[in-house]
Amino acid sequence: MKRLSFLVSLTNNDNDYQQEQAAAAEKAARRLGVDVKIIHANNDAVAQSQQLLHYVQESALRPDGILFEPAGGTAFPQVARAAAAAGIGWVVLNHEVDYILELRRLYKVPVFTISSNHEEIGKIQGKQFAALLPNGGRILYIEGPANSSAAKERTAGMNRTKPANIIVKSMRANWTEESAYKTVSSWLRLQTSQESHIDLVGAQDDSMAVGARKAFSEIPENERARWMKIPITGCDGMPKTGQAWVRNGTLAATIFIRPNTDLAIEMLVDALKNGVQPPESKVTEPESVPLLADLAAVGKLTKAAKV
Repeated sequence: MKRLSFLVSLTNNDNDYQQEQAAAAEKAARRLGVDVKIIHANNDAVAQSQQLLHYVQESALRPDGILFEPAGGTAFPQVARAAAAAGIGWVVLNHEVDYILELRRLYKVPVFTISSNHEEIGKIQGKQFAALLPNGGRILYIEGPANSSAAKERTAGMNRTKPANIIVKSMRANWTEESAYKTVSSWLRLQTSQESHIDLVGAQDDSMAVGARKAFSEIPENERARWMKIPITGCDGMPKTGQAWVRNGTLAATIFIRPNTDLAIEMLVDALKNGVQPPESKVTEPESVPLLADLAAVGKLTKAAKV
């Protein structure tokens, strides 16, 4: 059998989770003896669609499988059909799609999704908020883009588990430190922000959490200390970034979301070598960092200190 080749399309190269997705794909490719090419969409869904279509239509470039995490609100159903018709396996990462069953019925190539449990991520984050704010309070909540199904599911999960005495002020960024920095900086320039009492910042991504902290660090000195004391939480929990930031106190908590490109490549290789369709979807489960029980203990100490 010829050496398999895969194309991995990620949303950007400015986010620690996306960087880990790339590293996991490369590691899996080396272990399994396949070729992998990684491209980035720079958070541009139109550019990503064009990139993918180029690899589908150019026979000299055509891979055996495409794995991609959508940069926008669509998983490119037309490109998916073109890829499957051309005999290319198709894997959607971290995004809800409604065409998987149809493609699996019409074509013999592997077609499936693999995703983190985004609603569970949100539920864990809501429980983290409750642990850190046992008396309730106000949260500045930095969500991903409005067209992101992952962001929507995380918000829904968070709202299901946060206590009623925690009030949420939401704003949006684009999964990067720079986008959150700009969003929070713009908000801080408003008079309403100076009148707001914020007890905690929760971001749907560690990079965005750090972007918020950077914005706080540039507040005029007379107000800076108050904002820099606010606990900040994120999501992704990569060992060298999010988990390290929890250990050094930059973040109060994060959520470990394992990269899934390696699992996707393993499933693709098995499917192509054995001629079988993998399960139509696979979900990985997140974990709180630190554990919720340990975080609750921190919240109780903070509560006692304020009494």
